[in-house]
Amino acid sequence: MKIIWSGRSHNYSQKDINYLTKIIKTADPLTQGHYLKSFESIFSKYIQKNNVFAVSSAAAALEIISLLLRLKKKDEVIIPAHTYCASAIPFARNGAKIVWGDIDVNTRVVDINDIKKKITSKTKAIVIVHLYGFACDFRKIIPLCKKKKIKIIEDCAQSLGAEIGTKKVGTLGDFSCYSFHAQKNITTLGEGGMVYVKNSDLAAKVPGLRHNGHCNFKFKRKNYWSPAMGNLDMDIENTWPYKFTLSEIQCGAGIVMMKKLDKLNNLRIKRAERFINYLKNFEELKFNSSFKSKKHVYHLVSASYTPSKKVNRDDLMQILYNRYSIKCAVQYYPLYKYSLFKKMGFGKHSCPNTEKFYNNMISFPFHVWMTNKQFNYMIASVKKVLIYLRKYR
Repeated sequence: MKIIWSGRSHNYSQKDINYLTKIIKTADPLTQGHYLKSFESIFSKYIQKNNVFAVSSAAAALEIISLLLRLKKKDEVIIPAHTYCASAIPFARNGAKIVWGDIDVNTRVVDINDIKKKITSKTKAIVIVHLYGFACDFRKIIPLCKKKKIKIIEDCAQSLGAEIGTKKVGTLGDFSCYSFHAQKNITTLGEGGMVYVKNSDLAAKVPGLRHNGHCNFKFKRKNYWSPAMGNLDMDIENTWPYKFTLSEIQCGAGIVMMKKLDKLNNLRIKRAERFINYLKNFEELKFNSSFKSKKHVYHLVSASYTPSKKVNRDDLMQILYNRYSIKCAVQYYPLYKYSLFKKMGFGKHSCPNTEKFYNNMISFPFHVWMTNKQFNYMIASVKKVLIYLRKYR
């Protein structure tokens, strides 16, 4: 393949590797130590919010959030059907009824007007997924949610650094999660995440929930017993805690990457704008609409390809693969179509925009370690295929 669909977003420099090697040699303990606190502090300063906690994944962050919500059997949580399954599984696992939200036809993130229609007296929370690095402006529903005591959860797994107005995504709601998976805008050696909790009383429960209920002793022991071992406590009544901790070497990687985040995001934005502008005369290929009030960080670059009944998205992907050795992808299978959600009673839906977009969407390779030569080759190749396929419309 000339352009692969990469399982990693970026590479580490020799300077990064030297720093991480030092941590491997000297860190003690190897988890829940100095580098964890430093990583959380740097992240907190970046989003300008306190109460942030590093965890093993964004899915782990959502598990903790779902516990903090104290979900009951009849509680409803509205979640976009067009997202990765981890956005929904924690809430379903903890007893909520999932109500599928449709996406906006132009932005491809959850439609705020559709959410409003699906709010009921049983709605406990709404999950706003800033998909593809594309910020969803949900400010209009914040007053409504406050009035109805509905919690807003921001899924920022793909959007660290994106902005709504002057605020970073993940800072306007009641809870938020971030991902440091290998394909995300930054990674902590393949896996990792961060959780933000607005309410300080709830935030105080997170360290125990992520680390088997451990909490510090409230009294002093003699030297033969380490206070760092902590006590065991049940932070939420009748709720078992998890083990969602992140190692010191992973936190070290997070520290390294946070210093590069804006630079990497600017590269993504620059390349995405070039890609979109280069193909702007092909009306059959529609990219996400952009707005002046929001900053998007383009975790991925996706588009809808609808040329005619004779030609479709699969033709575009197949030719790019066979003739030009470029591997694209289709994302995301509507969650209500999965047998897992169907069998658990979540197959009902009203999401026409989700259906239409999924059937026509294409996602292009967009890892930042792609060279400029490779990137130029990709966008030139896409243009050639689009011109070729116009013959068959």
